[in-house]
Amino acid sequence: MHQYSFFNYQHGKPEPAQSIDALAETLSNYLSASQVDQVRRAYYYAEQAHEGQNRRSGEPYVTHPLAVAGILSEMRLDAQSLMAAMLHDVIEDTAVSKQDLSEQFGDAVAELVDGVSKLTRIEFQSKAEQQAENFQKMALAMAKDIRVILVKLADRLHNMRTLGVMPPPKRRRIARETLEIYAPIAQRLGMHNIRVEFEDLGFQAMHPMRAQRISKAIRTRFGDRSKTIANIQESLENCLLEEGHKAHVVGREKHLFSIYSKMRNKRKSLKEIMDLYAFRIVVDSVDSCYRVLGCVHGLYKPVPGQFKDYIAIPKANGYQSLHTVLFGMQGVPIEIQIRTQEMEEMANNGIAAHWL
Repeated sequence: MHQYSFFNYQHGKPEPAQSIDALAETLSNYLSASQVDQVRRAYYYAEQAHEGQNRRSGEPYVTHPLAVAGILSEMRLDAQSLMAAMLHDVIEDTAVSKQDLSEQFGDAVAELVDGVSKLTRIEFQSKAEQQAENFQKMALAMAKDIRVILVKLADRLHNMRTLGVMPPPKRRRIARETLEIYAPIAQRLGMHNIRVEFEDLGFQAMHPMRAQRISKAIRTRFGDRSKTIANIQESLENCLLEEGHKAHVVGREKHLFSIYSKMRNKRKSLKEIMDLYAFRIVVDSVDSCYRVLGCVHGLYKPVPGQFKDYIAIPKANGYQSLHTVLFGMQGVPIEIQIRTQEMEEMANNGIAAHWL
């Protein structure tokens, strides 16, 4: 039942090229057969519209909208969002008009595609005169339907995952834009997974040598400490088991960019920042969150002043969790987050979790 996965640095490996059939199969887990057919039809329409266009990697252009729809399917977004993802570049890059899309797929889908196209246009014009902060506000205000932003974030995420084929100056420009504009939008919408991936991929593209050095140092450090980590995990699991709690304990990932930012902002060495262990405990109810908190406080002594209750008082973006820090063996701090499965979904996918 328990899974252990500490610190993952494998962001940025492009996902294997997916076929429309494979995507349709995934979608059939939560969409009706007729909705899956609509998404399929949008794919074939996009394939025809983009015929003869290739990505810089040499692949047919339609592999990009297909991948964007794949990212949204992981968030279990609705059929209209997935259709818009398939069609998100046709107004911008082909002879197809918004009117054509309305006739083929309905007004809602046409509006979404048009919204994404407009965002893409202001993105290019606003570089010089707009600050990143203004762009974020403008983007969020402009999108009457939040799904426009979700399609745009997925579009940017796939572009970041496949950034390697771009010439270095363009790669850096896109990476900077991602760090300044898109990561904060994902943060504001509570979409932790996407924000983390934006930050790590952006950091790797902007500072490849620094990213490599930190990554290597972390691997060495945790290779040396895996035994201690396993021991802490085991004692947490045993304590929960004895108290009769059904819980899932995982090592919490510290991502590259957050480590780099702390080193830079707090002027600390990597050793100082990495000198802690971090775990997340996922339980079945809010009541269990507080019981489990009592349980871990009985196991290790809590560090005074480090307890935060984001369940009673959630963060502005909807994030909920209990946070506490404990004195571990040899006084090394252990950071713990305790939350329900629903809070876990919300913490990772933010506003997209509402579409369920």
